[in-house]
Amino acid sequence: MMEDDDSPSDYDASDLSATDKIFTVDENEEDMKIREALKDELLLLSTVTNRGDCASMEERDILTDLVTQLEALNPTSDMFDVCKGEWDLVLSSTYFFRTSPFFMFLRSAIPSKEVALNGFDIHDKATSAGKIGRVRQIITDDEFTSEVDLIVGAMPGLPIVVKGTVISSASLTNVPPETWELQLKKTKVTNSNVPFLDQFLDENPIELAFGDIYSTLTNNNDIPKSTLKTFYADETIRITRDEDDNFFVFSRA
Repeated sequence: MMEDDDSPSDYDASDLSATDKIFTVDENEEDMKIREALKDELLLLSTVTNRGDCASMEERDILTDLVTQLEALNPTSDMFDVCKGEWDLVLSSTYFFRTSPFFMFLRSAIPSKEVALNGFDIHDKATSAGKIGRVRQIITDDEFTSEVDLIVGAMPGLPIVVKGTVISSASLTNVPPETWELQLKKTKVTNSNVPFLDQFLDENPIELAFGDIYSTLTNNNDIPKSTLKTFYADETIRITRDEDDNFFVFSRA
């Protein structure tokens, strides 16, 4: 960790919480070195803790503090323009799969937060035999795409694994300066390592249009919107929070 005298004189991490977090732009050029040191420490600790998944309680506290400090030192005013492009997940304060618009949609569609979080816990336990590989987000002017590489054990005790990439897309509306509104469109699976399945999917792509399915099942064309807020972005990393204030740190791909 950095020494206390390296922190901006007007900043105290304890002053910021989920309820009073606001978007700020730090225009003090002298803070650039502080930002770079914080980023280096954050990326190093993210790497040794497997994107935060293996972090101890002490390490989680340190990561949270680093993220909060960086958000207070955000150098960018035009967040959306800087955030366009491809990004890889390097740190998450919650399940990696919650970076996907599909799970954001589920969270927004379920009125009870407790029920939604219990469902995510059950999903994580049910898929504990598998592993999530690279998690990438692609952001354009009006679309948000998530690509999640999965490795799943086909049969317990056998050295056989099934690989694939789950791709989910959502329409994206920018609400300046820091907010994005997403509406799930569709999800599909590609890049399977099972030869016949991969060939079948290439020749017969299966896309589930969950937005249309939801509208049909509920007789409601108002598809739930998911909200993301980005409080830090520069040319190399981006820090985004979901509606439950979980944070996700991405590095530019």
